[in-house]
Formats: sequence, structure tokens, C-alpha cells
Amino acid sequence: MTDPSPPVPPPAPPQTVVRLDPGALAPEAWSALGGSAVICRADVSVLAVTGPGAVTCLQGLLTTDIEKPGDGAFIYGALLTAKGMIVVDGWASRRATTVTYTTPSELADRALALFRRALPPRLARVSDTTQDVTVFRLAGPRALATAEAAGFTPPPTGGVLELEGERAWELARASERAPFALQLTVPARDARRVTDRLATAGAVVADPVALEAARILAGWPRVGAETDEKTIPQEVRYDEIGGVSYTKGCYTGQETVSRLHFRGHANRVLRGLRFDETPTERADVTRADHEVGRVTSLLWVPGSGAERAGWLGLAVLRRTVERDAVVRAAGRDARVVDLPFELPVRSPA
Repeated sequence: MTDPSPPVPPPAPPQTVVRLDPGALAPEAWSALGGSAVICRADVSVLAVTGPGAVTCLQGLLTTDIEKPGDGAFIYGALLTAKGMIVVDGWASRRATTVTYTTPSELADRALALFRRALPPRLARVSDTTQDVTVFRLAGPRALATAEAAGFTPPPTGGVLELEGERAWELARASERAPFALQLTVPARDARRVTDRLATAGAVVADPVALEAARILAGWPRVGAETDEKTIPQEVRYDEIGGVSYTKGCYTGQETVSRLHFRGHANRVLRGLRFDETPTERADVTRADHEVGRVTSLLWVPGSGAERAGWLGLAVLRRTVERDAVVRAAGRDARVVDLPFELPVRSPA
């Protein structure tokens, strides 16, 4: 069904440490993210794969199963190299013979190149619909209730539907571990109506940085930060977040991923860090003067009541670095913790 030659995507984005300093997120957005709901315009691109073989072709490319959930599915999955390394990640929504793949904007060219090379034109074609639509994401503990109050009845977890009475408005519900609860895709001309309705229902309208904060708190990997051109899914929590299937059959890179799952374990893992002091710009992590990993994302969380403000981080570490170990990360002492984080910050290192 696909081109037998391995896809060759454009160069990977440069790897950086994502850092959200004090003031990056407005106080009202922080409050809503921890106690109610925020609505943000997502910085993503929207690629539509259409044709009689769209679902079957995507099944042979994505790390997760798009066939078994059936029509109306909304799943997270990645595209890999032939050697099982993560190239692009995103959320796929399936409706009839169309699969829409929503991926971070900086990865759009890579995703398009991979799809155009791998999809046989007589079965499936990809088009970039980003300019025609606006994508919003709703996060926070009261995201679902706020959507209901705005007149948007959420679908079941992992589902997507077209909103009744709103032509071409698509509402998708993410998995329980995702950093956002709902994704709403609408024609660009209707963007203002969405924010008005949700703001009236109690959501705080925030910049996309709120979604980045939610991502870090959820321990969710980002291509270009937690992952590089040598990262395999199991190293960045794909097992925990539902980003990989071991029962769906063949897909690009599947042999490496399955072999590791059934015969071994990843030598590196994504972990959380809690700091006592402000981390520096350094990315290295050491323990007993030995390098054991790298810092990938940093987030300052404001205090709340009796709870102290503090710094959190994500780091890809050697598997031998156990929970509660104290390491030297980004030039400061930090304690290794499980993911996801909880709000508010508790007991720093």
C-alpha cells in the first residue's frame, strides 16, 4: 500500500530546551489551568488525508491503531523512520474516508513530505487545510463542564464528531492523559464565535503558551525538545500515554519498536524534575560526576496559598537513575519524580 523505499523527511527542527519563565503565563491563565478551564488557539497545522484507502494507508504509517476504533476516532500517534525513530507526532481524527492529522506547525513540512512520498495517489492524497481552519484546545479540570455550558456536548473519550447545527465544526475529545481535554476545529471565519461562546461559559482565553505549560505538567513529549532524530517511542512515555500499539500489525518502524517491547527495555526514559533553585541555561544532567541525561523542558509554577512557587522540568535520563534520586540538572540540584506532575507544586528537592 505504500512506497517500499523508506521516507526521507526534511531535516529535523533544531533541538532546544523549552523554558517558560516567570511571567510567561498570565496569572488568570495559571489559575484557570489549575482550577477551571482555558481556551487557546493551538499553533498547529491541519493535514487532510482523503480517498478510499486513507484509513488503510494511515494504518501502515502511524504508531497507533486508526482502524480498530472505527469511524469517529481521535487518537495520538507518530510517524517513524524505518529504524523506529520519531519524526513527527500529532492527533488523527477519522471521519468516513478522511483522516485529519493535526501536528505542530513546525513539523508540517516534514509530515507533508512523508505523506506525499508514502501515500499512493490512487488510494489516498494529502492536502494542507491549515489556512482554512482554526484549531482551539480546551484544557483544565473543568474543560468538559465548560464546553457543556457553552453548548458543546463532548464525544466519548477518544472520539470526534461534527457539532449539530454548526456546519464543519468538529469537536474531538482527547485521551485521559493528554495535556488538553478537547480540540475544536472550525472554519477560520468562525474563530471569534468560538472564543466568545466559551468565554461566556467561563473559560479563560489564553495564549498558546498555556498549552505548553499543560504539556509539561502532563509529562507529554514534544518533538524538538524531548525527542530528537535518535529517539524511539518507549523512551518518551509512548507506552504510558497511549502513543503506540503492539497489536495493530505492520507500520513503518514497527520492527524496532516491537522488538524493544517484547525482548528488552529502553535505556533512556522521560522523567520529571523538581528544583529548589532557578535552573541555568545548561541542559546536561549529571550524577556523581557522570552524565546521565539532558534537560528538555523547564516550567516555573507560581505559588498558591501555602504552596511554594517552584521550577519543574522534564529530562530524558538513563534508566538506572531511579525515582527520588538527586541529580545535578541545568546547573542546579533537582529531585527525580514520576510523571505527570500535580498542581500545585509540592515538596521541591
